[in-house]
Amino acid sequence: MTYNILYLCRMEINLKTDEYFMRQAIEEAKKALEFDEVPVGAVIVCGNSIIARGYNYVEHLNDVTAHAEMQAFTSASDHLGGKFLNECTLYVTLEPCVMCAGASYWTRIKRIVIGAADKKNGYREIGKKILHPKTNIEFGCLETECGKLLSDFFKDKRK
Repeated sequence: MTYNILYLCRMEINLKTDEYFMRQAIEEAKKALEFDEVPVGAVIVCGNSIIARGYNYVEHLNDVTAHAEMQAFTSASDHLGGKFLNECTLYVTLEPCVMCAGASYWTRIKRIVIGAADKKNGYREIGKKILHPKTNIEFGCLETECGKLLSDFFKDKRK
């Protein structure tokens, strides 16, 4: 029995799940909210560590390309010292638009985990082929929380 306890104590426990990383992306979305931006956040993970973060900054920069994913792609490429993110995962609170999906194609990102679907402006409105064929996609991670951030934001805007 002692052997088993020692073995368990030496095991590395990984508590960093998809939900953990999506919660980090949600924290980035909350930063966007502080600037009265559409609350979308993103993190990029490589080797079980966050290497890049981003949030929408379109209004503040007056730049239509300043989406959370674009901010994170630039930061991740800088961190890694290269343009390809083929060993990385993007966690994003809202389904990427066509521009961000196209950028993900060129980064060759390995995996994208998406919180809430975007039925109006999401890349799937154009077609799934916009993503790199080797990119794996997962939808619905913390979908309720991600969607609530957005719906509350737009509800407040309509008041």
